[in-house]
Amino acid sequence: MLYLHKTIIRDNLFYLCHLRSNCNYKTLFLFVFEKKIPIKIIDPHVALVKMQSWCAYQERAQQDARDKLYELGMWPEAVENIIAQLIQDNFLNEERFACSFARGKFTIKKWGRIKIKQELKQKRVGDYCLKKALQQIDENEYIETLKKIMESKRKLIKEPNKIKLQYKLMNYALSKGYEKDLVFDVLNNHQEEI
Repeated sequence: MLYLHKTIIRDNLFYLCHLRSNCNYKTLFLFVFEKKIPIKIIDPHVALVKMQSWCAYQERAQQDARDKLYELGMWPEAVENIIAQLIQDNFLNEERFACSFARGKFTIKKWGRIKIKQELKQKRVGDYCLKKALQQIDENEYIETLKKIMESKRKLIKEPNKIKLQYKLMNYALSKGYEKDLVFDVLNNHQEEI
C-alpha cells in the first residue's frame, strides 16, 4: 500500500497508477478521496465537554451549536439541555456572537449591512442581537470603506464608457451588501474620489 500525502497523490494520481501494474485508477481514486465517517457520541457529558472546547475556540451561534450536536448524534432533549448549559456557563452568547460576527465581516471582508444582516438571519440570530450588532458599525467608517472598495474596484475595471463603469461599480457595491441609496450617493457626490 502506498502511503503518500493526499495532495501528492491527487496531483500525480494518473502517474502513480501507471507505476503500479496491479493498481486500478478508480481504486486509487476511491482510496484517496474516501469520506471519513463522523464519530457519534452517546454520552451527553462527553458531548458537553466537546462543545465547551468547540465554543471556546471562537464565538458560535446557538444554531451552529445545535447543528453540531445533531451531527455528533445527540437526541433533541439532550441537545437542548446541552445548549442551556452552554448558555448558563457563558460559552454561548447570541449578542456577543452577533457583535463579533458583524465587526469581523465588516472589517475583514468589507461586507455591507445588508449582507451581514442576511447572514445573521440565516444563523437564526434574534432581532435585538441583530440590531445591536449592526449598531457596532460606525457610520463614517462605513462610508469610507464603501469609497475604498469602489475605488479599488474602479482600478480593476477597464471600461471607457462612464455609464457602464458606474453600473459595474454599483453592482459590485450592492453584491457586497451596501445599501442602494448610499451607493448612489457615493457614486454621484464623490465621483472625483473614485
